[in-house]
Amino acid sequence: MNIKSLLLGSAAALIAVSGARAADAVVVAEPEPAEYVKICDVYGAGYFYIPGTETCLRIGGYVRYDIGIGDVGSFDGAENFDHEDGDIQDTYSKNARFNLKTWTAQETELGTLKTYTETRFNFGNRNRHVSTTTTDPDGPGPLLPVTTIVRNDAENKGVSLNFAWIQLGGLRVGKDESAFNTFIGYAGNVIQDTLVPYGDFDTNVVQYYFDFGNGFSAVASLEQGAGRVGTIDSYVPHVVGGLKWTQGWGAITGVIAYDSNYEEVAGKVRLDVNATDALSLFIMAGYGTDDNLNDPGNFVPANGRGFYKQWGGNWAVWGGGTYKFNEKTSFNVQASADDDKNYAVAANIAYDIVPGLTITAEVDWDHYGRFNDPASFTNVNWTSADKKDSIGGLLRFQRSF
Repeated sequence: MNIKSLLLGSAAALIAVSGARAADAVVVAEPEPAEYVKICDVYGAGYFYIPGTETCLRIGGYVRYDIGIGDVGSFDGAENFDHEDGDIQDTYSKNARFNLKTWTAQETELGTLKTYTETRFNFGNRNRHVSTTTTDPDGPGPLLPVTTIVRNDAENKGVSLNFAWIQLGGLRVGKDESAFNTFIGYAGNVIQDTLVPYGDFDTNVVQYYFDFGNGFSAVASLEQGAGRVGTIDSYVPHVVGGLKWTQGWGAITGVIAYDSNYEEVAGKVRLDVNATDALSLFIMAGYGTDDNLNDPGNFVPANGRGFYKQWGGNWAVWGGGTYKFNEKTSFNVQASADDDKNYAVAANIAYDIVPGLTITAEVDWDHYGRFNDPASFTNVNWTSADKKDSIGGLLRFQRSF
């Protein structure tokens, strides 16, 4: 056998083997086309379709870092004890927050089905100060001052569920903030807008929103309230109603609330004016009854303040506005006062360093009219001020997405 015959025979054998193997080859199915995320622009920017559904989803939130200095009574500063000698001294109030928000929306035969959630994660110290109380250790006799040192360590401050509601058409149910505040609007674009408080926030709700056209809208809300004073104590809910008229020049809004715990009523009216393209102004006034809120026989003393009427006395007023110097810079101010001679001013400059990143520098001042009033259930007014007049400031960095 020569070399040529050997090569031809080997080639024939390889062809035969290859043919046999080809007959047994596994046919691999072609991959299915990838289903890419589709943009959903029906409900605004940032929404996309959840794959395989008709539901549109948006994910957002912010990362925030606050640095506060000044008097504790202004909500901006803090106190802690010296680790070496135990003396009380001023320190920063700092807080880092991660805020996560989700929105969903889908069209149904009964209208748009929406959800909204907002969860907050915080780390930092707290606005605490030393409190002075009195005690009589030996029974009847003179009261002795006692200074309570409160640690103010930086730590994880827990997770809060701030919003978790479902809305179909005009009907909304779930965790929200009270319509007493959300429908009429918050008191300006300052950070510390509750130096004179204008109502509590957290509550479970059953609400209905009405749109009558021509700028007229309304809300009816049944609310559970929150906290020791605010949470309802029977099957009778708190009730809030509101009416609004919105036009190009601004809006007029009114809300009224019934506090079922104390059978008291509070209301607010508000005027918003778009004075120019750069300047917007608002003024808001509140009035509430407080006969039962001041009743010392109540099982839960309310100190004249319920879930809705949280300002001192019967009336309160808030006013302020925003002036936009340019697309990046704005000036915000709010002044407030109430019947108990509590006064406050807050002002800030907000600057967008780059799109999505804003730095805000704010100065706050407040004056407490009922400071150490023995007629009050507490030594000081609603907040824990350590001075009759307090001043402080906040520096905030916020990356929104």
